[in-house]
Amino acid sequence: MYEHLEYYGVSKKVIEAMNIVDRKLFVPEEYVDSAYIDTPLPIGYGQTISAPHMIGMMCEYLQLKVGDKVLEIGTGSGYNAAVMSVLVGESGWIYTIERIPQLAQSALERLKKLEIKNVTVITGDGKEGLIEYAPFDKITVTCYAKRIPEKLTQQLKNLGIMIIPIGDEFVQILTKITKINDELKIEKLSYVKFVPMQ
Repeated sequence: MYEHLEYYGVSKKVIEAMNIVDRKLFVPEEYVDSAYIDTPLPIGYGQTISAPHMIGMMCEYLQLKVGDKVLEIGTGSGYNAAVMSVLVGESGWIYTIERIPQLAQSALERLKKLEIKNVTVITGDGKEGLIEYAPFDKITVTCYAKRIPEKLTQQLKNLGIMIIPIGDEFVQILTKITKINDELKIEKLSYVKFVPMQ
């Protein structure tokens, strides 16, 4: 279904994971007919589920491996966490933080219903990260920040990767940060459009 994502540089491995997780189950009922269109969709509370190509690209840039421990900032519907859970396998784990309790609860129920067992959903402030489970192999942020959040880079392992949109309401650049011996290697990837980090 998502074979066209190869055009965006998304690997077969990531596309297979996206084909396993049915996006239709993660969108509100009124958008079910649009679930497979490559576009963001509203999920309530001013939030969206990202377009499939964006999910694919972010997973690709993260270089997810079996056994990775991943922190996601912004659970939303839980779709991205579900896709990543397939990529990290049973030996990996996804910790995902959502500030809106209703979204966190519905994501949790969805993941439980789908019997996805390697995802922990937490209601809280994503800016703070999750120090009690740090350090993480990978961190993915699904909302834009005006600058690189230091608290999050501190929770990255050595050689860990963080993908985050950096910018303002007008211009945001998807940014890849690799932590190498406490130094940050920063790569600008592409222009994107995300909701703000609150």
